Amino acid sequence: MAKKTIMLVCSAGMSTSLLVTKMQKASEVQGFDTDIFAVSASEADHHLENKEVDVLLLGPQVRFMKADFEKRLAPKGIPLEIINMADYGMMNGEKVLQQAFDLIEKNKNS
Repeated sequence: MAKKTIMLVCSAGMSTSLLVTKMQKASEVQGFDTDIFAVSASEADHHLENKEVDVLLLGPQVRFMKADFEKRLAPKGIPLEIINMADYGMMNGEKVLQQAFDLIEKNKNS
């Protein structure tokens, strides 16, 4: 599998940093080549313009921004989903990583 870039967006970019660390560990254990990072909602456009992003996951606290992000991501073909609240709360990096990969795969096949 080619390197996958996973961008997480939350309100300040801080609350997802622990989740990013856990996702990176899960990715290493499974032997995946990934670039996983978190940004605040206000920094998202800058990163989308300057980086090839394969999937964008929104933190549950910014779920209200989904429609806005869908409009911005549609022309780029970047899939988007809200992180499962239970997985976010438990900081389950493995499950959120799988959510990202499933979304990439689904987008590739559609």
